[in-house]
Amino acid sequence: MAAGEPGDLGGYYFRFLPQKTFPSLSASDTTSRLRQWSMLGRIKAQAFGFDQTFQAYRKDDFVMAFFKDPNVIPNLQLLSDSSGQWITLGTEVKKIEAINVPCTQLSMSFFNRLYDEDIVRDNGHIVKCLDSFCDPFLISDELQKVLLVEDSEKYEVFRQPDREEFLFCLFKHLCLGGSLCQYEDVLNPYLETTKLIYKDLVSVRKHPQTKKIQITSSIFKVTAYDSTGVCYPSTKNHEQTFSYFIVDPIKRHVNVLYHCYGVGEMS
Repeated sequence: MAAGEPGDLGGYYFRFLPQKTFPSLSASDTTSRLRQWSMLGRIKAQAFGFDQTFQAYRKDDFVMAFFKDPNVIPNLQLLSDSSGQWITLGTEVKKIEAINVPCTQLSMSFFNRLYDEDIVRDNGHIVKCLDSFCDPFLISDELQKVLLVEDSEKYEVFRQPDREEFLFCLFKHLCLGGSLCQYEDVLNPYLETTKLIYKDLVSVRKHPQTKKIQITSSIFKVTAYDSTGVCYPSTKNHEQTFSYFIVDPIKRHVNVLYHCYGVGEMS
């Protein structure tokens, strides 16, 4: 039986953890920023516990078991394409895709190169450029160019392995926002919000011998399919519609970070 198909689900059982909150997403600073970026009301984090030892090489079995679990089905939330309301899955998952997302970064100095390369000025202001389109995004500054335009001269500032890092993915998602995003003129709100959410979702520990801080979470970008096609995170594909599963193998928790591209709450 192929990985990711129902059958051998490895005996994982899940439970919903509604009491686990994510202060980074509910803090007033964050909510006002998410409103400006057209993501408010369209981004959500949920936590679930599980009962078996997590083995990264069996991630497909783990994710499949998650979608089949009777405690997940009525609790995992997503946005309806038709009504724009939060709903639960309501369909049987037949196949999943779970892509490994590297997560090794422990410092926001990862983004210092934006200053070094004159994408952001020393005072924090993002350098503007002539408007251009990189479908579906309007590009009006050097930061968006670095994030999106592969043939731009400064795209290489972040090499491919850098771009795959969860810290970079999170930052990029916040910078690009929802469909009525009002972009920032300065870098700091993006960095601050990225840092808060990252710290909230990712688990670290001090290595007992070396005393160095290490990240213990495993992260996957997840897509699920029912008999008609993609059903999660949405039936519509978009670079800004995503679901990340952040697995803490020590606490046996999985945090689900979800966003569906569209018009966020205005008021």
